[in-house]
Amino acid sequence: MTVTLADVAARARVSPATVSRVLNGNYPVAASTRERVLKAVAELDYVLNGPASALAAATSDLVGILVNDIADPFFGIMAGAIQSEMGGPGGRAGGERLAVVCNTGGAPERELTYLTLLQRQRAAAVVLTGGALEDAAHQAAMTAKLGRLADAGTRIVLCGRPAVPETGAIALTFDNAGGGRELTAHLLGLGHRRLGYIAGPRERTTTGQRLEGHRAALAAYGVEDDPRRTVHGRYDRRSGYEATLELLRRDPALTAVVAANDSVALGACAALRERGLRIPEDVSVAGFDDLPFSIDAVPALTTVRLPLAEAGARAGRIAMGREEPPPGGIATVRGELMVRASTAPPRP
Repeated sequence: MTVTLADVAARARVSPATVSRVLNGNYPVAASTRERVLKAVAELDYVLNGPASALAAATSDLVGILVNDIADPFFGIMAGAIQSEMGGPGGRAGGERLAVVCNTGGAPERELTYLTLLQRQRAAAVVLTGGALEDAAHQAAMTAKLGRLADAGTRIVLCGRPAVPETGAIALTFDNAGGGRELTAHLLGLGHRRLGYIAGPRERTTTGQRLEGHRAALAAYGVEDDPRRTVHGRYDRRSGYEATLELLRRDPALTAVVAANDSVALGACAALRERGLRIPEDVSVAGFDDLPFSIDAVPALTTVRLPLAEAGARAGRIAMGREEPPPGGIATVRGELMVRASTAPPRP
């Protein structure tokens, strides 16, 4: 059954005219009302019909890039690389495509809303970056939404995100577990046995994968996975600072800290210095991603390099139809251990 403008209006508890104003953007609408309308659009999977639909079909040079946080270099690097591939054969207006970066802030409802809006605009392609939410209801909604986009002719590419085979999406997945295992094995190989681990948010797939690799390395070396030595937080510097202080409170004899990403590692370094501890003489620190500032940190940060720019560029080419998808539609992008001055054998 076709969803109408009136259906959206009823769900959002507004008039059809208000829905039209929100969707066309030609009249000021209160932010709370706009959010309510967009939520109803997403829930009902409303797509414009008739002449408006024909107009939307004419904007097929549009490409959507979804990121959790554009201010985070992890996402900024990938988004920039994806956008750099928007020109070239296949597009109009000199081969260029209009790339729209959609910043979800990690909110699942915003992710679905942006996909609905891109569906309304008949986007030629959508690239989703970074980890997914570990929530069965949201995953089901995303699978259905991506499937409808694909059915409408939109090319779906996942960059650094788990595959969703039933949607036909192309996936370039990061080997977070393998990188996490290699990073922790490096510290264990140096002789560390009292390692603190700062994990990301519990609900993110990236968090679970990297933590899985850490635990696999501990098991391989016969080291107990003490739950007191793992703290969850956000993927930012402040979280790394706070989590390190908590780890030191729980075990002042820690000799190494493994951080969920490089920004978290910087916060860990700040907390250790505040406590008068030297890096790496007293405590080694390791990160993940190899963001641009990592090599310039003092000391330079041991980390796992993910080829973010290369993966983003490849995702962009696949989205534009300028590169063949990998066999089976899924490729694993592996990281590389970068050993630098922030890690060393534990003090005697």
